[in-house]
Amino acid sequence: MTEIVTVGVVGAGTMGSGIAHVFARSGFKVLLCDVDQRVLDRALGQIRTNLGREAAKGRLAAAEVEPALARITTIADREALAAAEFAIEAAPERFDLKAEIFCALDSILPASAILSTNTSSISITRLAALTLRPTQVIGMHFFNPVPVMALVEIVRGLATSDASFTAVHELAVRLGKTAVAVNDAPGFVSNRVLMPLINEAAFAVMEGVASAEDVDKVFKIGMAHPMGPLTLADFIGLDVCVDILRVLQDGFGDPKYRPCPLLVRMVDAGWLGRKTGRGFYTY
Repeated sequence: MTEIVTVGVVGAGTMGSGIAHVFARSGFKVLLCDVDQRVLDRALGQIRTNLGREAAKGRLAAAEVEPALARITTIADREALAAAEFAIEAAPERFDLKAEIFCALDSILPASAILSTNTSSISITRLAALTLRPTQVIGMHFFNPVPVMALVEIVRGLATSDASFTAVHELAVRLGKTAVAVNDAPGFVSNRVLMPLINEAAFAVMEGVASAEDVDKVFKIGMAHPMGPLTLADFIGLDVCVDILRVLQDGFGDPKYRPCPLLVRMVDAGWLGRKTGRGFYTY
């Protein structure tokens, strides 16, 4: 397996910028790619801010902030990703979009490169089948906020080779993350368990069982969760929650994963949680 020196990150939103942050902080050269230069500029500004916060809290030497930033190059042209030995896609949770990106990356990256996705629910096996390198396709599911959260689900598709899995597991360790091995199934472990919890919490609100605030109190006080499921849903994004629930419903063919109608209505209204200023709570 070729040594990984340069990493391509496709998508400069919340997750993509966080992934670029941790790779650059760990000494990798990063090519951060997005079609919108404004998104790239905003991502770089956010990374600068977050590195500064880490330095202020003593988690990173102040002298390391600028060198880490200097390791990130923003690009709008995917062809520049030909210089990467590893790429990770961090686009929105839609199969058609991820499929288009994977096909493009497969034709651009060196034959020895590993293609990874940060998907939180979509089939790695299905994405891998679109490429000419299915043994080198793998899931690397980070958690938000990426620089803070220690866990990474490393998801093996049906064709993923042992060599690819080992390389990506070692990569996660180099990033200071705790890697958990997961086989390909809708929602993997995290969202297969979490999303039904969020969905049932939304049903409890919709049916008048309790308010959002009181549902969250049950979990924070009664079950020692750091935040309630509806606060967490707002943090994740209600649109993302609905997308994942639909992947689970389609993947398992089980109506128990049907998104709560209240969640769907809120998404239709543009109430997506923290990122839009309104979800179950107002921000």
